[in-house]
Amino acid sequence: MIRTGCASMIRMPLAQRCSVLNRTFASAAAAQNSEGHFLLILGKPGGGKGTISGKILKDFPMFRHLSTGDVLRQHVMNGTDIGLQAKEYMDSGELVPDSLMIRIVMEDTNAAMKSGDSLLLDGFPRTKEQAVALDKELDVDLVINLCVPTETIVERISDRWIHSPSGRVYSYSYKPPKVKGKDDITGEDLVQRDDDRPECVRNRLMRYDEVTSPLVDYYDAKGVLKTFHGTMSDKIYPEVNTWLDEKLQ
Repeated sequence: MIRTGCASMIRMPLAQRCSVLNRTFASAAAAQNSEGHFLLILGKPGGGKGTISGKILKDFPMFRHLSTGDVLRQHVMNGTDIGLQAKEYMDSGELVPDSLMIRIVMEDTNAAMKSGDSLLLDGFPRTKEQAVALDKELDVDLVINLCVPTETIVERISDRWIHSPSGRVYSYSYKPPKVKGKDDITGEDLVQRDDDRPECVRNRLMRYDEVTSPLVDYYDAKGVLKTFHGTMSDKIYPEVNTWLDEKLQ
């Protein structure tokens, strides 16, 4: 018995059959030979990393999002071996060691490397030391560095007000509440987190620069980093899109 698809091909003219087969074999070869990419986005807190990441995931569906923070929390919640080890450090107020974080990252990336998938890494590496250690396991070949002026971020974050019970975020600059100081849904008071106040934001950004500058230099020296300057994600992203499209050709 001939399957419907096969019967349809048999009824095709010879030239058309050859064309279909050639396209099929070409696609299969491309899939077999394709190698996944590992993309990292660097940038100050409040600098638009989340917005840019979301746009990339939408426009480049070849990428899967890997948030090391989410994966870590999942391991802890599920009580896995890695999760139990990490929980000991977290409960004592210590940072989870780089070696353990790399094991967590590799849990997902091993499967991606085998299938040729591409990953957008979120939250790791954060330091040059972590990057050097991660390089022993996989090759981060695309790094986007978002360079947004410090004062722009200070204004953006210090203008942020939150409805604590729901986590809804408002900004008087671009997403104001309907009633000043009140949540749109419940009418409850909005609050500003202590670490969103201007002096706290500046200190946080200064610490970020101290830790991340060597990481930026490291990837820049490897020739895999591109820095994008600007103040608004909507204006920066078209440049990011063009660069990424060229790199993935």
